[in-house]
Amino acid sequence: MTADKLLVTIFGVGLTALIWWFFFGKKEEVVEAKGEVDIVVEGGYKPAIISLSKNKKTVLRITRRDPNSCLEEIIIPEFKIKKYLPLGRTVEISITPQKQGEFEFHCGMNMYHGKIVVE
Repeated sequence: MTADKLLVTIFGVGLTALIWWFFFGKKEEVVEAKGEVDIVVEGGYKPAIISLSKNKKTVLRITRRDPNSCLEEIIIPEFKIKKYLPLGRTVEISITPQKQGEFEFHCGMNMYHGKIVVE
């Protein structure tokens, strides 16, 4: 094998590994809410995955810092919640999950997503 073929092969394997890591290797951080959790809306939801306990009231304190109009609203279909998020202000949403499972939430245009995991 010549040097140029070896170099191209090494570059190809490295690029493949980078692509795999970018799309499949990143794991979202799961934040366990103990009665309350702060969510920052800035280019998405941070944290994007929240773990709650079944039958326990939890307060989601959501602060929007991103002026993107898409993020003006948060919708949690399973809990029939649709709230306006004013820029720079904190909005509190109280939920008491009655069943276990994974429940998605998203912005008004369904472009940014998050998940509530009830255990």
